[in-house]
Amino acid sequence: MTKVAVVGVGHMGSAIIKGLKHNPKNHIIAENPEIVILTTPANITLDLVPELMNLDNDTIILSAAAGIEYKKIKDILPNHTVARIIPNIPVVINAGTIGLFIPETVDQHKRQFIVDFLSQLGDVIPVKEDQLSIVGTIGGCGPAFVDVFLDALGDAGVLNGLPRDLANTLAASMVKGSASLAYESKTAPAILRDQVCSPGGTTIQGVASLEQNSFRYAVIDAVNKANKN
Repeated sequence: MTKVAVVGVGHMGSAIIKGLKHNPKNHIIAENPEIVILTTPANITLDLVPELMNLDNDTIILSAAAGIEYKKIKDILPNHTVARIIPNIPVVINAGTIGLFIPETVDQHKRQFIVDFLSQLGDVIPVKEDQLSIVGTIGGCGPAFVDVFLDALGDAGVLNGLPRDLANTLAASMVKGSASLAYESKTAPAILRDQVCSPGGTTIQGVASLEQNSFRYAVIDAVNKANKN
């Protein structure tokens, strides 16, 4: 059983705890943890890290504090294994997207232990540290963008005669299936799109309308704005 402590129980901390509780092999504790997950606000994280110095050196520190560089935490906890994660809210149902930076100095055994642990919460995507910002934007802000899209699809369904609950369920199911197909098949989205668009058919007419209304630009611009570019 893996003993886990979560420091900072806001929306993300609560989501992680709920996700971990779905697995009976995890034990959420306050003392002698094997893994500490920091989900504290960035502006107070470095003030709290020194309080972890008394933990056993084998304790792994996973920081989800956005913008706090690995080196700043490692300088305070030089004897601990430190890694950075950028999870998103769907970890609450073990369907999260988790960006992970582990420095090369961490041995393979611990690397695998960290990946296996986080995999309980969703898909783990190893990245370089300087990629965590955009990973956090797409993975973390993306669910809100998808929710806006789902809401619009639901409105369109209601406009065309569907009850609200049915329209929302239909939209969510469609997005779930489409995303699963793209993820599992590793097929480029443009190719998947073309497989649905028959020449002169209804789908390509809808796609053309999205293009006319700058749908793709709106998505790219939303990511850039959220990523402060």
